[in-house]
Parts: sequence; C-alpha cells; structure tokens
Amino acid sequence: MNSGMQAIASVLAPALGFCGRALLGLYFLLPGISKIVGFDATSAYMATHGVPLVGIALVITIVLQVGGGTALIIGWQTRPTALMLAAMTLLINLVMHDFWNVYEGLSQAHETQNFVKNLAIMAGLLALAAGPATAAFGLQSNASKRQPE
Repeated sequence: MNSGMQAIASVLAPALGFCGRALLGLYFLLPGISKIVGFDATSAYMATHGVPLVGIALVITIVLQVGGGTALIIGWQTRPTALMLAAMTLLINLVMHDFWNVYEGLSQAHETQNFVKNLAIMAGLLALAAGPATAAFGLQSNASKRQPE
C-alpha cells in the first residue's frame, strides 16, 4: 500500500473499527431484545431443536446477547466480549442451525444460510478480538493512554 493510502487508512481506522464494533453489537442486541418480546415462540423453536432446559438456556442467551451487544457498542471489554459472543455463536450454530438434520416445518436451506452467515459473524468477532482498533471511540479507548498520577 502506498504512503497516501496508508495515511488515509490510519485516519479511518478508528472510525471503521467503531462502526464494525457497533454493527456487530447491534447484531446481538436487537435479536436479544426480540427474544424477550417473543419468548414463547423462541422457546418453541429451541425445543424443536432439542435444546435441554429451554427456559434457562433462553434466559442465558438473552443476557449474553443484550449484555454482550451493549458492551460491544459502547466499547467496554471488547476483546473478551467478542470472544464470548464468538463462542456463543459457534454453540448456537451447532445446536440451532444444524442444517444436517431435518425438522418438520423448518427449511433446511434456511438453516444452512443461517449457519454460514453465523460463520461470517464469528469471523468478524474474532477479527475484532484480535484487531488493534477494538477500543476506538469506546469507554476504554483512553484508559491505556492515561499516565499514572
């Protein structure tokens, strides 16, 4: 990359990091809220997939999605939150979007699409956890820059 492009990229990096982090946060926050509103329907969907202790599993999922999504948006504990959400997404993929199983009333093609989409979301979360601009415009963005008094 030439020096002009590097200069532009370095100026844009914090804003791009923030936008990516916020969009990933929204991806978890909004479905977490919708699971609260549609608790019964989500419980039934989980039961169809054979999830044990559906009520407890759903409450844990809601807490992780709403809390984790909010944490990403505000830039608090970004790396551990991104890793936690990546692990949760992998688990959800294996249990809820198991396209290799056929369920009555569920589309195998739709589950395949969700599985692949979630792999991309996981990739974004892992990149966010590894990237240097994870804290841009977040609660902890200046914490590492402060000098001890």
